[in-house]
This record gives sequence, C-alpha cells and structure tokens, in this order.
Amino acid sequence: MNINLIIFVTSIKEKDSIGAVMMKTLESNFRPVQGDILDDPGFHPGFHNGYEVVKVTINYASDECFVSLQPLVIDREEIKAETYIDRLKANGWHAVAKDELMAD
Repeated sequence: MNINLIIFVTSIKEKDSIGAVMMKTLESNFRPVQGDILDDPGFHPGFHNGYEVVKVTINYASDECFVSLQPLVIDREEIKAETYIDRLKANGWHAVAKDELMAD
C-alpha cells in the first residue's frame, strides 16, 4: 500500500508568510494510526524527533493511505521555514498544492 505522509509547514516569525504542504510517499505493508509518532530523516532534530499522526484516510480502491501529521509552525528564530522545507525536500518530500489533496 502507498502511504502518503502529509505535513503543513509555516512560519509565524517571518515577515512574508511562508508555508507549504509537503508530502512523502512510501510503500509499506502496515499503516500508521492516529496518535502514532513518526520519525523521518527530513525532520529537523532541533524541534523534536517525530510528528504525531492526527488523521488517517484509506482509499482501498487505489490502495493508498493518506496520513496527516501535526502541522509544524516555526516559532524559533534559529531556523527559517524555507530551511526546514529544503531539508524535507533533500529527504524525499515534495511540495503539493492543497487542491491536489482534495481532488478525487
């Protein structure tokens, strides 16, 4: 089953509102459930070592699972949202439009 991990990254410190919906797809025989804590090399260790699963949507027809992770709001000055997004991209994540996630 394709597991699509989804996280929203935004900054409340930066003058220009920066934010992105990021997704990473992987193949797995098991799926996360609400409350699980997921770790990934793209997650910056300066914040925490995992994200909580807040919603799981399964589409058996397409053999896909969409896993929404707790949003990340950057409120520290040590790192910018762009830097965090770049780290995610370097580890297999990509930006997606919100309407892409809503399309059926």
